[in-house]
Amino acid sequence: MRKKFVAGNWKMNPNYPEALELLKYLNINVPKDHSNVDILICPPFIYLSEAKNIFTRPDIYLGAQNASAYTNGAYTGEISSTMLKSLGIDYAIIGHSERRQYFGESEEVLAKKIKLCLQENITPIFCVGETLEQRNANEQFEIVKKQISGALYDLSIEQIKKIIIAYEPVWAIGTGVNATPQQAQEMHTFIRNMIMNKYDDVVSQNMIILYGGSVKKDNAYELFSMPDIDGGLIGGASLKGEEFVSIIATAMNIVNK
Repeated sequence: MRKKFVAGNWKMNPNYPEALELLKYLNINVPKDHSNVDILICPPFIYLSEAKNIFTRPDIYLGAQNASAYTNGAYTGEISSTMLKSLGIDYAIIGHSERRQYFGESEEVLAKKIKLCLQENITPIFCVGETLEQRNANEQFEIVKKQISGALYDLSIEQIKKIIIAYEPVWAIGTGVNATPQQAQEMHTFIRNMIMNKYDDVVSQNMIILYGGSVKKDNAYELFSMPDIDGGLIGGASLKGEEFVSIIATAMNIVNK
């Protein structure tokens, strides 16, 4: 049985005092008996070292929101997977729609980032998803297929086993509108079948596939209860300590029922 996985993506939030307060809250209030639910926090780069010091618990993982397509050198402003690993970071979000939209990241660039993360034993959380226009044109499956095949299909079977995929429909990110559980499940099934057809059924059935897009405590249970949805990549709700802890508790309840 796959574990549930709850990840918080803070994006470019909050300020330093607020970040410290939230990290301390999570360190104290995240439930300690979550053996079947992995918990990940992805704050901005500048808070990662502080988070390492604040978290006294090895059961809360830390991740980066991005990683460079370069190993080192004259790339001002970039943060490499080698640097992240030297800090003890185990996860990195790769290919978030905001990186694609605002920074022009292509599948070719994302494939480079993924391979560099894997070289450092950092687990990539690879994001895919369609825009509202693409869904209205019934192109969502074609778009997701292109994103996955373009960035992941060069990976070996051993490498693909280390990938987490997050389906985040762009039209649901930060809008307050989430995909219905049925819409999300349909895409998660499609993604799992893609992995099965390219690799094998064992890899497919063991792969963690997350849903992201306006997940809140009020809709987490319905979404996480779907058979192919293994948890969430949480945006805005992860900045509210009480609500994020509630979402974790929801995942725990589903696993334990």
